[in-house]
Amino acid sequence: MSDTARATRVKNKAPAPVQITAEQIVRESAERAEDVYGAPKRKIADQEELKEYRYEQRKQFEDRVRSSYWEPRAWIRYAKWEEGQGDLPRARSVWERALEHHGRDVPIWLQYAEMEMKNKAINHARNVWERACSTLPRIDVFWYKYVNMEETLGQVAAARQVFEKWMKWEPEHTAWNAYVKMEQRYGEKERARDIFQRYVQVHPDVKAWTRWAKFEFSSGERDKAREVYEAAVEFLRNEPEVGNLYANFAKFEEMCHEVERARAIYKFALDRLPKEQAESVYKEFMKFEKMHGNREGIEDVVVGQRRFKYEEEVSKNPLNYDTWFDYIRLEENAGDMAKTREVYERAIANVPPANEKRFWQRYIYIWINYALYEELEARDVERTREVYRACLKVIPHAEFSFSKIWIMAAKFELRQRRLDACRKIFGLAIGLAPKAKIFATYIEIEFQLGNVDRCRTLYEKYLEIEPQNCSTWIKYAELERSLGEIERGRSIFELAVDQAMLDMPEVLWKAYIDFETSEGERERTRALYERLLERTKHVKVWMSYARFEATPIVVVDDDADDAAIAAATAAAENDEHERLETRQAKSRAVYERALAELKEIDPDAKEERVMLLEAWKSFEDTLPSEFSKSADVKARLPKRVKRKRAVEDDDGREIAQEEYYDYVFPDDAGAAQPSLKLLEAAYAWKKAKAAAEATD
Repeated sequence: MSDTARATRVKNKAPAPVQITAEQIVRESAERAEDVYGAPKRKIADQEELKEYRYEQRKQFEDRVRSSYWEPRAWIRYAKWEEGQGDLPRARSVWERALEHHGRDVPIWLQYAEMEMKNKAINHARNVWERACSTLPRIDVFWYKYVNMEETLGQVAAARQVFEKWMKWEPEHTAWNAYVKMEQRYGEKERARDIFQRYVQVHPDVKAWTRWAKFEFSSGERDKAREVYEAAVEFLRNEPEVGNLYANFAKFEEMCHEVERARAIYKFALDRLPKEQAESVYKEFMKFEKMHGNREGIEDVVVGQRRFKYEEEVSKNPLNYDTWFDYIRLEENAGDMAKTREVYERAIANVPPANEKRFWQRYIYIWINYALYEELEARDVERTREVYRACLKVIPHAEFSFSKIWIMAAKFELRQRRLDACRKIFGLAIGLAPKAKIFATYIEIEFQLGNVDRCRTLYEKYLEIEPQNCSTWIKYAELERSLGEIERGRSIFELAVDQAMLDMPEVLWKAYIDFETSEGERERTRALYERLLERTKHVKVWMSYARFEATPIVVVDDDADDAAIAAATAAAENDEHERLETRQAKSRAVYERALAELKEIDPDAKEERVMLLEAWKSFEDTLPSEFSKSADVKARLPKRVKRKRAVEDDDGREIAQEEYYDYVFPDDAGAAQPSLKLLEAAYAWKKAKAAAEATD
C-alpha cells in the first residue's frame, strides 16, 4: 500500500460533536442565495450620497402627491418614508398637508397619531388626538385610542377627562361601558355609579339598566342591584322591550337563590304584559319551571291549554283573524310543520264575506305570513309559489287589490332567478291593478338591472293611466336628468305642465323651476316664473320669484363635495353678469310688480301685501348697508289699526258691533289717509298729555 493511500485513510470514525442535517444545509443555501431577479440594492457610501438619495426620493414623493393629491395612500407612504429617515418634523409636515386635503379620512388621523406615540412624542400625540376627536367626534376609534394612550401612560385623570368629553356627544352603549370598565379597574365604584346614572338617562332602555344592575351584583351589592331593577321596571313599564327586563330581573333573583321572588316576578310580568311582549317572558318562565318546578311536561301542558283556548275562539268567530294569528304563532313555536300548515289552510279558508278592502286587510296578511313561512322556514319553493298564486286568485281585483302581495310574489320569483316570471307578474298586476307602488317597484327593479328603455316604457304607461299624477312626471324627468338627457327631461316637464288636470300643480312647477335652476338656465327659469304668474298670482309665487332674482345660480354636480359647492358659489357671486347690483334691481322690480298687481287684483287682500313687504324688508336687511334700501321699504309698511264693523243677522238688521284689525298703507289714496293722520294726531296729544302729567 502506497504512502498516499495510507495518508487519506479515515482514522477517527466517531460522530462529530455538532450534527448538520440536510434540511439545515438547504435552508442556509436559500438564505445566503442572492436575489438575481430583484432590483439592485443601492449602497450609500457617504453623507453626500445619502443627501442625493433623499433628494431624489422626496422629489418623487412630491411629484406623486402633487399629481394624485386625492389619493390618501400617496400621502401615507410619503409620511412613513420621512419617519423612516428619522426626520419627524418633515413627517409631521407631510401629515399636516395630507389633512388639508383629507381632513375626514380616518386612516390618516390614526397613523399620524400612532407615529407620534411610537416616537414618544406624547404632547404631539395628544394634540393630534384632540384635533381628530373634535373634527370627527362620531368616530369611536379615535376616542378609544386616545383613552388607551392616557391610561397606558398612567394618566388616569387625563383619561377620565377624555371620557367626559366623549360622553357629551352621547355615544353608543359600548362607549359608556368602556368608561365604567375603566373606573372599575381603579376601584372607583362611586364614580361608576355616577356614570351609570347618566348612562340610563342618555339611553333609557333595557340594555343600559341591566348593565347597571349587573355591575351592582358583581360588586356584591345585591340590595342596590335589586333597587336598580325595581327603578328600571318603574321607568320602562310602557316600553316594548320591558319583557326582557322582567326576565333579567327574575334571573337575578334566581342567582340570589330567591326562587319565590323570581316566580312572583314572572307571574307579575305575564299578568300585565300584552301578548306580543310576553312571549320572551313566557319562554324564560318555562325554563325556570323546568329547573325549579314540580310538574313535568309543563310546556306541553301549557301549549295544549292554549291550543284548546284558540280552538274555542275560532269556532265562535272564524273571521277573527287576530286569533288565527296567535294560533299560528303558537304552532310555529311548537315546531310541528304539518300542524302549522293545517292551521294556515284553515285560516285562509275563512274568506271575508264582503268585498270591501277594510275587511280584507287583516285576512291578506295571513296569506303573506303563509308564503313567508313556506319560503323561510319550510324552504319549499313550489309550495311558496302555489301560495302566491292561490292568494292572487282569491283577491277580487275588479273591486280592489293589494300592491304588497303582487310585489312580494314578483320579488320571490326574482330571488329564484326567474326574471321572466317576475316581469309576467308585474305585467299582470299592471293589467288588473295599476297602482303607483307597483309601477315604482317595477321601475326600480328594471333600473337596477340597467334596462333604461323599459323604465321609460313603464313611466309612459303609467302616465297614460294617470296623467294627472305630478310625482310620476317629476320622477320621469329626474330619471332623464340622471342619465344626462337634459332636453328629454325638459320636454317631459313641458308635457306635464300642459296637462289639463294635475293633482299637485304647485309641486310640479317647483320641480320644473328647480330643474332649470340646477342647470344654470336663468333665462329659462325666469320665463317659467312668468308663465306661472299667468296662471296664478299667489303671493308665494311672487316671493319665490324675487328670491330667485336675488340669488346667483350655482351649478354643481350631484356628487360634488362641500369644497366644490363653495367654489361654485364663489364663482357665481363673482360673475360679472350676476353682479349684486343687477340682482338687487331685478329682485326689487319683482317686488314692485307684485305689490302693484296684488293691489289691483284685490285691494282688500291686505295680508298678502303685508307678507310681501315683510319679505322684501328681510331681503333688504341681508344686504350690506351701502346697498340696502331697508328704510324705504320700512316706510311702506302699513299701520295696524283697530276698527269696528256692524254684525247683522239673517234679515240684515244690525245686532252688534265687533272690533277687528285693519292695515292702512301709506301709499293707499282715499279716505284712509285722513283717518290715519287723525289717529296720529290723537296719539301725539295722548303722549303730550302723559308727559305733562308726569311733570306735575
